[in-house]
Amino acid sequence: MPWSVAPLRLGRGWPVAPDAASLKARWETFVNSDLPRREALLEVTRGRTLHTAAAQLPGVRAGTEPLAHASGPCPEPVRVLHGPFDEQWLIPDQRLIDAARPELWRVADERQLYLVEQGYVPDAGGPAVLACAVLPEGRSPAGRPGRIRPLYRRPGATEPNIAPGLLQHLSGTYDHEVTAADLFAWILAVAGRGADRTCRVPLPEDPDVWRRGVDLGRRILWLERRGTGAERPKLPGGRRPYVRAPLPDRPTELHYDREEEALLVGDGRISPVPAASWDFQVSGVRVLEQWFARRTAPAEPGTLAAVRPKTWPQPWTSELLELITVLALLSELIPEQKELTASIGDRITPAELTRAHVLPVPDTAHRPASVLDHQEEGPGGQFAIL
Repeated sequence: MPWSVAPLRLGRGWPVAPDAASLKARWETFVNSDLPRREALLEVTRGRTLHTAAAQLPGVRAGTEPLAHASGPCPEPVRVLHGPFDEQWLIPDQRLIDAARPELWRVADERQLYLVEQGYVPDAGGPAVLACAVLPEGRSPAGRPGRIRPLYRRPGATEPNIAPGLLQHLSGTYDHEVTAADLFAWILAVAGRGADRTCRVPLPEDPDVWRRGVDLGRRILWLERRGTGAERPKLPGGRRPYVRAPLPDRPTELHYDREEEALLVGDGRISPVPAASWDFQVSGVRVLEQWFARRTAPAEPGTLAAVRPKTWPQPWTSELLELITVLALLSELIPEQKELTASIGDRITPAELTRAHVLPVPDTAHRPASVLDHQEEGPGGQFAIL
């Protein structure tokens, strides 16, 4: 997947929140403030001030006048992946984001998928890559951030972001058609770290090994997308995490009782919670702890980040129960992933791909495609020239 994009750089935390209502309230507070107060609320950086010119993001309706003169309703928040397994909401306004990566927004639609490389942390567990269907911020919970790799270079699931000729070569090797979605699933099943700490994806010569890996990767993708439609992930054997004691209005602590398989949210209690859910890490950081901290960590009084729900919303409890289930089911697949990786056997080599003219990958494949599907308004209401 040669075309990759650096993670978004927000520059400030308040344009992201677990609920869209808080973002609209923050925007209203911002635009109803005088100029000196706006400057303090914005949290000015070198990349963004009240007077920075910025175009609309592709496919998004937002103002383009300087923030010093911004008024009106909040641009409609959009769903983003703020961290591993943590979908939140973002104000899609380039005036608020230091580096929004417009090239990602140009290819975002309901058929797009993203592969997000996770930061490397020595001796830390967790997957090397994660997948998502919403636009990812791309920041790792720890370590050096990786890259974001869209599956398709254009909207409508057209022009796969795959090294030219690779799918054809794999189709010939396995004697059946290999699609971009197949390769995406295979990557999820076997991607790991090489000796140089970079993400590595071995390609097998054995068609049966390939088929097993693709099937496994599809299950991983289904879980990381939290299921599809009415079908949601469920623990086997009828086990299901329930709220056994009501969660407090403002929980501040999260603990795990291994003997009781219970997650203690303040005075609240959720069980059964498999130990594998609590222990699941990405880049050495526990996913459940980080998810909880991003909803309960104290915000500095007087900042826009402090504009948040006064009590714990019920939808957050539903999201937490689903996350517990997803992490437990992903943990059950780890032994199968390890067994698959150990049984790959003979591999397709770089020399073979060079003979097939797959390598070296042409420079054009490393650059974004020209996508002009959206009318993009430039700073001050002028048309953007792309």
